Amino acid sequence: MTSPSNRGAPVSTEPRINDRIRVPEVRLVGPNGEQVGIVRIEDALRLAQEADLDLVEVAAQARPPVCKLMDYGKFKYETAQKARESRRNQQLTVIKEQKLRPKIDPHDYQTKKGHVARFLSHGNKVKVTIMFRGREQSRPELGYRLLQKLAEDVAELGFVESNPKQDGRNMIMVLAPHKNIKPRPVKQEQDGVVDTDEATDATE
Repeated sequence: MTSPSNRGAPVSTEPRINDRIRVPEVRLVGPNGEQVGIVRIEDALRLAQEADLDLVEVAAQARPPVCKLMDYGKFKYETAQKARESRRNQQLTVIKEQKLRPKIDPHDYQTKKGHVARFLSHGNKVKVTIMFRGREQSRPELGYRLLQKLAEDVAELGFVESNPKQDGRNMIMVLAPHKNIKPRPVKQEQDGVVDTDEATDATE
């Protein structure tokens, strides 16, 4: 019977290991993934002890439960490392946005190109949007050529991850930084957020 002090306590997500596995038999998987078959729990524990490994329950809902022979301490460490790496990569995946007009003047183009180069140098992806208005919509090649020029001008910092494509009245291209460019720490930005700072101003 559960004691009052344990009521409301969080349920452990840790798998059962070794003597905590209280079933008469298990389906045993060897340390290299080989199928041993259904064995008595006593035999599975003996094999784990002989191999200096742990018996870990990996599929508790199966009948009988599936258990694997492994170094559980090493497994937990590697799992934690992968989780940290995954969180770090997600945290640093920030997409900046830069908007241009197809007939942008040279000075404004240099300014916009500078924004894109800065974003890429900080390790961020950049979604470049060409906005067409009125009759400009009948000249998509203007936007395409502008995006090609921009990609060539920042080629030392990034590459085209998503080729230019029409999206309604806009044409969009995504640039990504080269792998040797290390992202800067992200502050107050969430995973996958499109940053709409001053570089998104497209009121030329």
